Amino acid sequence: MGPFALMAGVVVALIFAPLAIAVGGVTKVGSETALDLPQDLVLPPAPKASVLYANDGVTPIAEFGDQYRIALSSDEIPDMVKNAVVAVEDERFYEHNGVDPTGVMRAAVTNATSGGVSEGASTITMQYVRQVLAYTATSPEEVAAATDVTPGRKIREMGYALSLEKQMSKDEVLTGYLNTVYFGHGAYGVGAAAKVYFNKGVDDLTTAEAALLAGLIQAPSSYDPISGSTEAALLRREHVLGRMKANDYIDKAEFAESKEEPIELDPQQEDAKGTGAYNSEYGFFVDYFETWWEKQEAFGETPAQRRARLNRGGYEIVSTLDLDMQTAAEEAIAEEFPKKDPMALGTAAVEPGTGKIQVMAINRDFSLDVSKNGPNTGGAGKGSYPNTTNPLLSYGGSHGGSTFKLFTQIAALEQGFDLDYSIYSPHKYKTSEPTDPGPAACGRYWCPSNASESMAGNRNMYDAFGMSVNTYYVQLMERVGGDKAVDVAERMGIKYYNSPDQSLAEDGELKYTLGMTNTTALDEAAAYAVLPADGQYCEPIPVSTVTTGKGDVTEFDSTCEQAIDTEVARAALDTARCTTGMGAATGSCGSWGTADDMYKKVGGPVAGKTGSTDNNVSSWFAGFTPNSAVASFVGNPDVPQDGVPDSKLRSPASVATEVLKTQWAENGKGGFTPPNEHTG
Repeated sequence: MGPFALMAGVVVALIFAPLAIAVGGVTKVGSETALDLPQDLVLPPAPKASVLYANDGVTPIAEFGDQYRIALSSDEIPDMVKNAVVAVEDERFYEHNGVDPTGVMRAAVTNATSGGVSEGASTITMQYVRQVLAYTATSPEEVAAATDVTPGRKIREMGYALSLEKQMSKDEVLTGYLNTVYFGHGAYGVGAAAKVYFNKGVDDLTTAEAALLAGLIQAPSSYDPISGSTEAALLRREHVLGRMKANDYIDKAEFAESKEEPIELDPQQEDAKGTGAYNSEYGFFVDYFETWWEKQEAFGETPAQRRARLNRGGYEIVSTLDLDMQTAAEEAIAEEFPKKDPMALGTAAVEPGTGKIQVMAINRDFSLDVSKNGPNTGGAGKGSYPNTTNPLLSYGGSHGGSTFKLFTQIAALEQGFDLDYSIYSPHKYKTSEPTDPGPAACGRYWCPSNASESMAGNRNMYDAFGMSVNTYYVQLMERVGGDKAVDVAERMGIKYYNSPDQSLAEDGELKYTLGMTNTTALDEAAAYAVLPADGQYCEPIPVSTVTTGKGDVTEFDSTCEQAIDTEVARAALDTARCTTGMGAATGSCGSWGTADDMYKKVGGPVAGKTGSTDNNVSSWFAGFTPNSAVASFVGNPDVPQDGVPDSKLRSPASVATEVLKTQWAENGKGGFTPPNEHTG
């Protein structure tokens, strides 16, 4: 089929399109092309940035958008600006019904004589259809379908335009077009263009400036005065002014005056509205939100579609982030470690029973710019401080240390071991588990020891947990079975981020109980939240509600399940009170706990567990009030073998204390329910 036949097909489609729309049928063009349009075509709205708010529903914490635009109402766009665009882009705009027959016939003749397929004959309405379909596309294929220079695409545009003008007034179409069309330099819409080129509002544009902007629409890069195409811009501006005069939008005097006006630019580099995590002081939380969003099937069939709708859908999203708790975490972290320190100190908090993420804070900035980062302390290159996009709070992590003793304790309780179950716990204990040579080896076997010789003696679950007696839990795991402790941890949300950790867990090695696998602050917080939630595990979730541009509201809840028995959870919780100085309800905690000043500082019920690893390569605290579970850690993510300074081993507990203290002062309620019996 030759070019003349193709364009003749377009004309035929134009003639029959109204009939096709009216009856909802199909109009054949030749033997290959069909026009099948919905009876009630409604174009999606022009792209609009989405906003993510804190849990108060008022404070914005991030915006998402891939186009810079300033949305304007019809009343905010001067007639002079509208006239300039109509004069040069579609001078019969107010006369046709979406498709201009005169323009189509002219294009058909031109194409027949030139041997090409023209992009001409597109009315403003047709262009608007094309823009919106392209801007709201969620895949390269959809973009191509909206913009490819083919007769089929032109036919579809014509049909959509005819249908659209039955539903929208001319002024509504023109306003939508002027808010959507691209002017170059990232500016979508005339409001953005006025700002980018002249640093002014549209109501302050002169006639010459309006004509210059109108002239850019056809080919922004060809007539771009900012990039040096001044002569081309002047010629194009004069052409637009001439069309304005020919259509009686300006008189001869205004034409002559505007033609001589010099181009006085004031270029502004404006960005797309919001860049998500990269443009938010809460970048690590926002990054987690973006990952969560892209997994939600409600927002599209693929991650790309979901991301596109976030950038262009104009959603109002209320997150779970508690700004008071977040601020408390950030201030406490800053007191312990500056951002320009190789050691990363971070914390995360979730609400028990809902999984709502309340805090994600760390002494890092979420940024790709590492040009001013400090050196990697383990070798060449830059370190990850102060800037990084490594999700240090939600992926990878560091050795969890003694916080993993909780999982062995719960496994023992599930098998009927009593809270008073006593084991003689020497300072150093020789296991039957083979190990590599090193300080913790006795020949071929692993020989863990306690942090202090004073911990040796007969210990039960109360004082062993509060004092963190390593040799008690290694022996308890031998009697319970490593696979049982691993199963508990996984039910409570613990994940593995590398093959060695996965293998250690699969083998049920005794080292598991001392936290020789990596974990994250978010995983630990969610796991410890199981205890105050009476055994219920809830997947961490960053969002409460999502409101569409139409006002439809969707509430989001975490996926929760009963991970452990309620009485087992209450029994394990009772021993965790020994750590913080609160004291157990059903037994004796012994003379001290590893964080026994926390109860007085928080001012309400609090329990948890400290944790450290061999050579202090990381230090942890995981704990909770009835309303919040928090996990904090310190370690060097660039060089994991670097030891935490002795003076900073309590930093995680200090940060957690401030977070829980703030939470309890803000919304303290409830208490811990003791177990019915001494056993699980």
